[in-house]
Amino acid sequence: FFSRLKGELEAAIKTGGPAHAVGVCQVRAPSIAEELSQQTGWDVARTSLKHRNPANAPDAWEKDILQRFEERKAAGEDAKGMAYAEIVEIQGQSRLRFMKAIPTAGVCLACHGETIADDVAAAIDEGYPSDLARGYKLGDIRGAFSLSKPL
Repeated sequence: FFSRLKGELEAAIKTGGPAHAVGVCQVRAPSIAEELSQQTGWDVARTSLKHRNPANAPDAWEKDILQRFEERKAAGEDAKGMAYAEIVEIQGQSRLRFMKAIPTAGVCLACHGETIADDVAAAIDEGYPSDLARGYKLGDIRGAFSLSKPL
């Protein structure tokens, strides 16, 4: 997911700048998640404590794991290697759930950083009026990839 999305965002930035990448992320990220879900049999998604799209808000389990990731980061662990897996019961069905932290990379800062250009901020405000996903620094936990599969 990360490599495909990052590649498409970098290409969008190269051709139309960061403001153009906002629209690409808005359209392509859900499409990539759906494609990967169909190809792998996993439910593939992204989530964050500070999400841009309300549809990506974490459920209770995801929120707990994201908070644990933040605690691990505060204790000095690098977000790059953070992952967690657990078998949980959801409505009487066992599911394997997995999350992998998304560290904020340099390419992310144009749209998620502490300083965002006016044209980029305008594109974000237009596409995501409830945006919470700003103010990140390099290496912060931007969110996580969340995978789930029935057992």
